[in-house]
Amino acid sequence: MTTGKIASAQAPAGENGEIGLARGERLAMRMWRDEPPNADKPTSVSAHETVGYVLKGRAELVLAGETVQLEPGDSWLVPAGIEHTYRILETFTAIEATAPPAA
Repeated sequence: MTTGKIASAQAPAGENGEIGLARGERLAMRMWRDEPPNADKPTSVSAHETVGYVLKGRAELVLAGETVQLEPGDSWLVPAGIEHTYRILETFTAIEATAPPAA
């Protein structure tokens, strides 16, 4: 469990390029900063629920076969157990929260 302030300079980097932010026992937050465009992320199914908010850039969220356009100011939800992937169309920065915390 992380308590108190998490300074971005000390925030841990994850294996997929995400930056770990505040993390508790039941909820965690992470940031995807300046993720470059791509079209080949594999689909995945997560045991956690994810909500996110786009700060900059554009992406497509493919969720159970439906494509959702994401732009600055948009938020999204990926329920636990649903197949999904993201296509980054423009350098992308977003904040996500996961419950329970993503591994």
